[in-house]
Amino acid sequence: MIIRMMAFAAATFALVGAATAADKQYGPGASDTEIKIGNTMPYSGPASAYSVMGRVETAYFKKLNDRGGINGRKVNLISLDDAFSPPKTVEQTRRLVESEGVLAMYGSIGTATSAAVQKYLNVKKVPQILVSSGGTRWNDLKDYPWSMPFYPSYEMEAAIYGKYILAHKPDAKIAILSQNDDAGRDYVRGFKKGLGDKAASMVVAEVTYDLTDATIDSQIIKLKASGADTLFTMATPKFGAMAIRKVHELDWKPLNFVVSVASSIGSVLEPAGLDASQGLISAVSDKTPGDPMWKDAPDMKEFLAFMNEIGVESSDTLAVRGYVSAIMLHRILERAGDNLTRENIMRVATSIDEESLPMLLPGISVKTTPTDVSGFHSLRLQRFEGKGWVLFGDVITD
Repeated sequence: MIIRMMAFAAATFALVGAATAADKQYGPGASDTEIKIGNTMPYSGPASAYSVMGRVETAYFKKLNDRGGINGRKVNLISLDDAFSPPKTVEQTRRLVESEGVLAMYGSIGTATSAAVQKYLNVKKVPQILVSSGGTRWNDLKDYPWSMPFYPSYEMEAAIYGKYILAHKPDAKIAILSQNDDAGRDYVRGFKKGLGDKAASMVVAEVTYDLTDATIDSQIIKLKASGADTLFTMATPKFGAMAIRKVHELDWKPLNFVVSVASSIGSVLEPAGLDASQGLISAVSDKTPGDPMWKDAPDMKEFLAFMNEIGVESSDTLAVRGYVSAIMLHRILERAGDNLTRENIMRVATSIDEESLPMLLPGISVKTTPTDVSGFHSLRLQRFEGKGWVLFGDVITD
């Protein structure tokens, strides 16, 4: 009798074990012990200031793994240098997908760089999630169902600046500096949309720069010579710092707008000079470290403690962006549970509904749907005063 009971129990245990195993579904790079994720970062090259994001993300998952990982699995984030060069991005992404066998590509930086591998990843049906770019191409599920961003739309952000100028300086003479690529074109298009019918008469000068340019002094000199009293600068950190500094050296005092991707105090404003940065206007979705408004906020305290622990300058708002992005990936992988297939990762990533995330400003939420994966729809304006950014106005929704 006892033997029969033991045999029955063993058979039952085996059936339960088989059912539990059957409930787990794995794609490439996932197992009972590991979730392998890849990304590319400009650890070198003209946009190396962005590399702080990769360092923060890598450190976040290392700390998470030290605490047990996600659902008992360690997150193996493999972050490779692409030097902000599209050909290098292609090379490194192929390595991550075909040699490392990652489950998904996550958080890679740059419009041109990420665009260089968008078709490849979509053909391979590899998730390209939380791309650090606000380009319009990342919200195109019809042509690219495996891609989605985690950055406010460049067009939305730029339109906010245009609308602000219409409301507060309707007689402005505007000069535009932009990067000669898709990101620059998206920003300029959105800015002119914000100006509406008055764009043609208000914009008096436009110039572009290339990432290979040694300086942009000649472009700034040309824009000042146009007689413009308002400047809209779309630039990555290195060139944003150059532009701010040259405007100051020329003693040009336009109403000066700088896009969010070049608004970091640590990576842009300090190299340009805080004296040269006074009065700049930008848009933001994240809390700014050092802002006394948030000194007692639990999420700010936790962020600052983490930055101190990993040795990253806490004043760098790019560090905030990497931190928020890592938290979002953490939640996506957690919600995917034991269904760690590429298809399910995309299902979860295209159904985000976060009323708040640590380090996002109050009123800024993140929501994606299977028809709209541009998760940010609100921003706030800020002005640089003294040693920090100061928020003004209300939350602006597109």
